[in-house]
Amino acid sequence: MTSLLSTTAQNHTDIAPSNFIQGLFAAQVLLPLPEFLANMDLSWMVDFLKGMVKPLAATVVVPMAVALSYMQKLGLGREMIYSIARAFIQLSIIGFVLQFIFTRDNAVWIVLAYLFMVTVAGYTAGQRAKHVPRGKYVAGASILAGTSVTMLLLVLLSVFPFTPRYIIPVAGMMVGNSMTVTGVTMKRLRDDIRSQMNLVETALALGATPRQATMQQVKRALVISLSPVLDNAKTVGLISLPGAMTGLIMGGASPLEAIHLQIVVMNFLIGASTVSSIFSTYLCWPAFFSKAYQLETKVFYSE
Repeated sequence: MTSLLSTTAQNHTDIAPSNFIQGLFAAQVLLPLPEFLANMDLSWMVDFLKGMVKPLAATVVVPMAVALSYMQKLGLGREMIYSIARAFIQLSIIGFVLQFIFTRDNAVWIVLAYLFMVTVAGYTAGQRAKHVPRGKYVAGASILAGTSVTMLLLVLLSVFPFTPRYIIPVAGMMVGNSMTVTGVTMKRLRDDIRSQMNLVETALALGATPRQATMQQVKRALVISLSPVLDNAKTVGLISLPGAMTGLIMGGASPLEAIHLQIVVMNFLIGASTVSSIFSTYLCWPAFFSKAYQLETKVFYSE
C-alpha cells in the first residue's frame, strides 16, 4: 500500500506557491519590499489562474439553481450564491496552505492541521446539537478520541507513511465523518430522552443508574447515526465511487490500486465514526443528569 501511494505521489510535482510563501518570510527580511517584489517569480500565479478556468466555467450551473429556487419561491438564491462563493474562497486558500504544509517534512504541521480540523468539526457538530450543554466541547473531545485512535493504528500498521501528503487527507475524511455521526448522536439522544422522560424517570426511581435508564435511547441514537455510514459501506462501488477512489483513478492510478486504498479508508471511517459516537454518549450523561441521578429538566425544556 505504501509503495502504491508513493508511486502515485511521485507523479505530482511541488509547485511554486510553497516556495513563494517560504521566500516571503525569508527574503523579505533581507531585501527591501520593492526589490523583493521585482525579483519575485510570479509564474506560479499564471499557472494557478490558468487552472482556475475550468472551475470558473463549472459555476455556470449555479445561476440555473438560483433561477429554479426563485421560480419555486424557495428563498435559497442568496444562500446558494453565498455558499458557492465561500466554498470557492475556502478551497483556494486551503490549497495554498496544504501546498505549503506538504513541502515541509515536519510532524508539527501535521498535528496542527489535524487539531484545526478537529476544532472546526467539534464546533460544527456542537451547533447541530446546540441544546446539549457544552455540546461543542463534547463533540470536539469525541471526534478527537475516535479519529486519534484510528489514526494511531493507521500509522502503527504502516498503512500510510507519516507525511502530510497522506495523513492530512485521510484525517480529513475521518474527521468529517465523525463530525456528522457525533452531531446526529448527541441531538438524537437528547431528543429521545426528552420524548420519553417519564420512562427514564420511572427507571431512575426504581434504582437504575443513568446509563441503565437511558440504554434504549442510547442504542437508538447510535443506530440512527451510524446507519448511513454502514449503508454507504454496503453500496460503495455499486451506486457511486467514493472520493479517494475517484481521485486516484483521475490521477492516473489503476482501478485495482484505487480499490485497495478505498477499502482501507472505508474500514478506518467506520472505526473512527463508531468510537466517536459512542464516546459522545458517555460525555453527554453528566449534562443530562444531576449528581443525585435526576434528570436535568432545564436541558430538555430549553429551546
